[in-house]
Amino acid sequence: MTKNYRIRVTGVVQGVWFRKYTKEAADKRSLHGFVRNEPDGSVFIEAQGDVRNLEYFVDWLYRGSPLSKVAEVRWEEGNPGFFEGFSISR
Repeated sequence: MTKNYRIRVTGVVQGVWFRKYTKEAADKRSLHGFVRNEPDGSVFIEAQGDVRNLEYFVDWLYRGSPLSKVAEVRWEEGNPGFFEGFSISR
């Protein structure tokens, strides 16, 4: 079953390759969507795909990239949209 998650990650998550590693983790789980830095220092992710893959992905976000220090991961279910693959937004 396909679901859509809207996720916000806070902590030291900008300038530490977080988006690159997030894209790699999403690609490994065949998720579609995007990741982007927010002006407040957080990272916003919209991801959709199989529920089991999304749950694994959210668990991975608590670890993040090797240099990140994740403080909090908040997510809510969103409305599925159309995404071609998983991209890094600027």
